[in-house]
Formats: sequence, structure tokens, C-alpha cells
Amino acid sequence: MEAESLYRRAIAIREKAFGPDSVEVGQTLNKLAELARTEGLVGEAEKLWRRTSQIWEESLSADHPLLASVQNNLGLLYADQGKLDDAEALFHRALEIDQKALGADHPDVARVLNNLAGVYLRRLRYPEAEEHVSPGTCDSGTEARAGAL
Repeated sequence: MEAESLYRRAIAIREKAFGPDSVEVGQTLNKLAELARTEGLVGEAEKLWRRTSQIWEESLSADHPLLASVQNNLGLLYADQGKLDDAEALFHRALEIDQKALGADHPDVARVLNNLAGVYLRRLRYPEAEEHVSPGTCDSGTEARAGAL
């Protein structure tokens, strides 16, 4: 697959230029993980997002929006697998980070609220789902964030 080879080449370049545990490497790993997820390579996506999370947790402040993006993306992966406890915990963490870093009315907060509401709907927790749905979000129940380059 051409996209995968380009991401892997970008990772190699960034590792050489910035180091293997750099924020920049994490950004490309995050994109590669999303590609793996869309290709149905769930185990690979999880591995890549966990590595991204590890890099960013060590390199960024605890309330950096990139940390929220990887928590959101892992939450989506787990929700797709029916691991709703794990998904809910990750969405709560992403929500906490985004609200602190970006403010309660930021579009990224709305995206995480929408994903959290989707978990509540799947659990038949309708009052909580209504509480977290934000106007203008998509109806699919889940939205990914690729993170900044």
C-alpha cells in the first residue's frame, strides 16, 4: 500500500531528524494508526496509538490537545470492538484534556462529547447520552481526529 510506505518513510526520516521518541514521530504514527484502523488492522492500529500515546505523554504537557486526540482515537477503536468500558474511560480523559486546554465550547470538545454520547447510547444510557450530544456533530456517533502535523 502506497500510503503506508510513505508514512513509514516519513517516520524513518523524522526518527533520524528528531529522535525516535519525538512529538513529530508521534504525529506520523498517529496518522499511520488511523490508516491501519481504516484497513481493518485493529491490532496494528492499537499498537501504533499506544506508542503515540507513550511518546506524547513523555514529551508534552499533561493537558496538551494531542494527548486528547490519541485518547479519542483509541477510544474509537475500542468502541468499534465493543470494549465500551475502555472506550468510555479514554473519552473521559480526552474530554478532560480538551476542556482544560481548549475551553468547553471548542469543536474538538464537541467531537469527544459526540463520541462519549455514542458509547452511552450503545449502553442504553439515554439520559447521559442526551447530556453529551452537542449540536452540529455528526450522526454516526463517532468521530476521529488525526492530530496536527
